[in-house]
Amino acid sequence: MTSGTFLFAPVEVDLQLLTENLKKLVGARHPILYAAAEYLFGAQGKRIRPAIVLLISRATMREQDITPRHRRLAEITEMIHTASLVHDDVLDESNVRRGIPTVNSSFGNRVAVLAGDFLFAQSSWYLANLDNLDVVKLLSEVIMDLAEGEIQQGLNRFDSSLSIEAYLEKSYYKTASLIANSSKAAGLLSAVSPSQAENLYSYGRHLGLAFQIVDDILDFTGSTEALGKPAVSDLASGNLTAPVLYALEEKPYLEKLIEGEFIEDGDLEQALALIRESKGIERSRELAKHHAQLAVEHLPDLPPSPSRQALIEMADYVLRRLY
Repeated sequence: MTSGTFLFAPVEVDLQLLTENLKKLVGARHPILYAAAEYLFGAQGKRIRPAIVLLISRATMREQDITPRHRRLAEITEMIHTASLVHDDVLDESNVRRGIPTVNSSFGNRVAVLAGDFLFAQSSWYLANLDNLDVVKLLSEVIMDLAEGEIQQGLNRFDSSLSIEAYLEKSYYKTASLIANSSKAAGLLSAVSPSQAENLYSYGRHLGLAFQIVDDILDFTGSTEALGKPAVSDLASGNLTAPVLYALEEKPYLEKLIEGEFIEDGDLEQALALIRESKGIERSRELAKHHAQLAVEHLPDLPPSPSRQALIEMADYVLRRLY
């Protein structure tokens, strides 16, 4: 099994520098925000998103070193991701993430919302200072997509008529957009060709979709301890993901339980049993595998390098989280 630590070897030093810089970027003049940043930007996170940005930066710069703008893009990417997590936790009323207390449970919803807003604003300011309009457009679109994804998820709670296509669209907005657009942005900072930039976008899009589908499978197969949050929390809150949508095709009674919002004692447990009896999880694994393979297919025009190899193996790493 490819570990994240081994996979990120080509950018290990870059990621260490990124973690130090993130805490400085938030600034000590905001004690509560700095306290939040201390564990938000601590060692618990996998750093997958900035690692992808840095790997693409190194893979596209060939014999040259990456620039300060590449590094700042990786930092902006993690700031946007972290801001979205802070807001997600408020909306989901989550008390833990990655096994540690959330900002809202430690400091209250008001501070958490302001902390997320501050991180979005801070990332936008640093983004503008990259002085690259195309990159600014790409990452600004991500912030809009994150909001769109949350709105779609909120509107579709307990909607058993939701299609797989709508689920994938929402998954793109919430997860894949950031990976796709920051991957393309890293290529633009390296002055790659337009076709290569689009390939990098497609790599990030499909990898991001695979990552989200795997996360949604783990909500049913992982333990609370491993997930760092309560298991089956998505189902309980009415967020219907791939395993549920596939199971609905086999288990008609599941629709009644969902539409009833699991109001009766034992409804949630019964729904979970139906999902596990179905081929929903198996079909979701195949869907994740499909998108992981599509991601790798968009990397052939990158020259051979340890960073390119790590990007290829990233797809395998995403899938291996299931086993």
